[in-house]
Amino acid sequence: MIPLADDNPVHRFPLVTVLLITANLAVYFLWQTRIGLEQSVALAAFVPAEFQRGAPGAWSALFTSLFMHGGLMHLIGNLWFLWIFGDNIENECGRLRFVQFYLLCGVIATLAHTWQDPRSAVPLVGASGAISGVLGAYLVEHPRAPIRTLIPLGLFTRIIDVPAFVFLFLWMGMQVFSQAMIAGRTGGGGVAYLAHIAGFAAGAALIFVFRQRGRE
Repeated sequence: MIPLADDNPVHRFPLVTVLLITANLAVYFLWQTRIGLEQSVALAAFVPAEFQRGAPGAWSALFTSLFMHGGLMHLIGNLWFLWIFGDNIENECGRLRFVQFYLLCGVIATLAHTWQDPRSAVPLVGASGAISGVLGAYLVEHPRAPIRTLIPLGLFTRIIDVPAFVFLFLWMGMQVFSQAMIAGRTGGGGVAYLAHIAGFAAGAALIFVFRQRGRE
C-alpha cells in the first residue's frame, strides 16, 4: 500500500516538516552523492559495534545517520511519508517540540536496532526510525483520518480511502512480520525493521508528552 495523501488539513504552515525534508535532500544531493555514498556512510553512518565500544564519533552518528540515505528510492520513500504525516504531528506539538520529538524517536529507534545486534558492523542510515515515530503519533492523534491509498495489484490496481488506523496497523504488521522473519540473523545488510517498530512505539507513547494542550 502506498499513501497518496491524507484528508486532515492543518491551518499552520508545516515549517519544521519542510525544513527536515530540505535537510535530508541537501545531505543526499549536496554531500552524499558528491563524495560517494560509500564514503559518506564510512564518515557519518551509525555502526552498532562502534557505538558499543565507544569509538570516536559514535554518539554524533546517532544524529547524523538520521539525515543520510542509502539510495534515491530510500530517500524518496521516507520523505514522502514525512510529507504526508508530519504536518499534523508538527501541528500537535508545535515547531520546537516537534524537532525534539522527531530526533528522540530516531535515537530510540537506532538504539533498539543496536540492542538487537550490538556487535554488528553493518552501517545504519536513514530517517525511517524518526518517521516511524511520526506514524505512531499519527495513529494516536488521528486514527480515523482518511488516507488516500494506492493498492498496486496489476490490472486490479485501486485507489481507495482507508482510515488511518487501518493503514497504520497494516503498515506496522508488515514491520513485525518482516522482523520475525529475520529474527536471530546477524550481519548482512537489509532493512532495520526493529528500528521501525521501536520508533513507532516511541512516537505513540511520546506524543502524550510532546503534544501541546489545547491544539486542535
